[in-house]
Amino acid sequence: MRERRLGVAVWVKNTRAAKNLRKFGTIHYISKRLNYVSMYVDANLIDETIRTMEKLHFVTKIERSHRHEIPVEYNNARPDKAKEYDYKQEKNQLMALAETLTSEEGNQPTAVST
Repeated sequence: MRERRLGVAVWVKNTRAAKNLRKFGTIHYISKRLNYVSMYVDANLIDETIRTMEKLHFVTKIERSHRHEIPVEYNNARPDKAKEYDYKQEKNQLMALAETLTSEEGNQPTAVST
């Protein structure tokens, strides 16, 4: 099973030195213009890893990601009335089309070979 990982943004002085962060976790993205590294670190070692990375001479600041704190499932979410209406219209149109196709097939005489 895969271990739980948390996102971390590491602000660096030089992006060339950012490759040295590979030993602390998985690097997802390196921004050369803004001088930061987006990476994933094991959740159970995150405090220790952040303390170690802060001691590096090329690291200026470290920010944790709060994405894991955002709820994904919403209990009180109400469906959009406009979308429901659109879905009903599409369903009615498809049903009418299917009826016309089946009625056209039934009206056509079959070819009998003699």
